Amino acid sequence: MCGIIGYIGSEKASPILLKGLINLEYRGYDSAGMAVLNSKSIECKKGAGKIEEINRRLNFLDLDGNIGIAHNRWATHGEVNDINAHPHFDCTKTIAIVHNGIIENYKELKERLANHKFESETDSEVIAHLIEEELKRGLPFEEAFINAISQLEGSYAVLAIKAGEEKILAARKGSPLVVGIADHGIFFIV
Repeated sequence: MCGIIGYIGSEKASPILLKGLINLEYRGYDSAGMAVLNSKSIECKKGAGKIEEINRRLNFLDLDGNIGIAHNRWATHGEVNDINAHPHFDCTKTIAIVHNGIIENYKELKERLANHKFESETDSEVIAHLIEEELKRGLPFEEAFINAISQLEGSYAVLAIKAGEEKILAARKGSPLVVGIADHGIFFIV
């Protein structure tokens, strides 16, 4: 089972997200990653292996910003490798998503998005490209997210961030998603 954590608040996100990933280790996983929104863009670090090894290799704590999403992956679609680790991006690298669950119609959606460049073998990446497609129609981020999510069949918990938007968008269907509020921020946990 995958684990997802998101944080938006007044504190640096990467230490909070790393602690969340470590706390979710008990579920089992084969890769992990983190995306943090800074003032200019989304920075991402991800890889296959144990969290401690990935962190030693990539140093998640170098990611600077107070909004971020992270993911422990247990492979259901695609090999266990760095490319299939979450988070996943759209073609423009301005939208990052993490996903828990299975998108049953991902093949049909991927065929519809044939003009997009997919980097992974996962069902999850299609979500970022759907949001990108909706944004091309001129929709604001929230509406683009809602329209993209409405096209999914299956079960999911999804967190999404976008460069230039100081927010995390979340949706769930058939998968748990907990939202917690603290003095210094808001947490999303699956």
